[in-house]
Amino acid sequence: MQKDIFNIQNEAGFTEVALAVFKHQFQTNRVYRSFCDLINVHPSDVQKVSDIPFLPIQFFKSRKVLASREEVQEIFTSSGTTGSRTSKHFVTDIKLYKESYRKGFHHFYGNIEAYTVLALLPNYLERKGSSLVYMVEDFIARSKHVESGFYLDNVEELSKMLIKLDKSGQKTLLIGVSFALLDLIEKQQFNLKNTIVMETGGMKGRRKELVREELHAILQEGFGVNEIHSEYGMTELLSQGYSQGKGIFKTPPWMRVLTRDTEDALSIHSPGKNGGMNVIDLANYNSCSFIATQDLGKVHKDGTFEIIGRFDSSDIRGCNLMVL
Repeated sequence: MQKDIFNIQNEAGFTEVALAVFKHQFQTNRVYRSFCDLINVHPSDVQKVSDIPFLPIQFFKSRKVLASREEVQEIFTSSGTTGSRTSKHFVTDIKLYKESYRKGFHHFYGNIEAYTVLALLPNYLERKGSSLVYMVEDFIARSKHVESGFYLDNVEELSKMLIKLDKSGQKTLLIGVSFALLDLIEKQQFNLKNTIVMETGGMKGRRKELVREELHAILQEGFGVNEIHSEYGMTELLSQGYSQGKGIFKTPPWMRVLTRDTEDALSIHSPGKNGGMNVIDLANYNSCSFIATQDLGKVHKDGTFEIIGRFDSSDIRGCNLMVL
């Protein structure tokens, strides 16, 4: 079944694989099975994708969410404030993650070897267990350009490299957290013609939170680009959505986003309504592919989506099923 995940060609193919993955995880993932039993959902009740239960993402903070008995190869952890509980994603087959992010990037941007990859991810580099750093490290290695690399505090060196590469006509990917990209353009203004600027979100208390439109307008002006790209991923997923401008995200063929009612967490919205975001990531074959996140968003009829915000610390209304 794993081999089918990255060979999905259409909606019928996605549905077939998703239903098969659900049955597999119902049988093999004890945490997910307990959740399904609690809300009284059995595979015989699930005939379409919208019938599949979505596991609240908080379980990754308190339980070992696994659908495999194989040895754990990597443990990805979320960032968190001091003393807060972090999510842990136990990965038993790191090849699945590599195949997912490599094919996902290629799906939207082409061969990574064509790019010089410059990474500005200071807060991720300062801790262990970041799935984003793991992915970008691999992009840097596979880009085949000696100039590719991570930058921490050497912003002046990064500025010079960006200008040099862009002027030479070299396709460049600058991927960074929001606050670090803002820090960069406060020190240097750019006029980039051959560079994709991709933000991964994340002020994390380093700066005042900005709405996306405001953040992107500032970054567009500072880098001299027409669009700011974005990456949507998280510790609990093995796939990413990408926005190539205006905050509209697309997913690779093995990933989908749905929205749920904020008052009734088990009710799925039709496209066009704001709601809590449920993510299907079939690459999460060995953990859980059906996750109810704490993000708020809107899904359009064509399957693209926008991030609107997050649920606050008062937790998700209408769902007392967060703790088993």
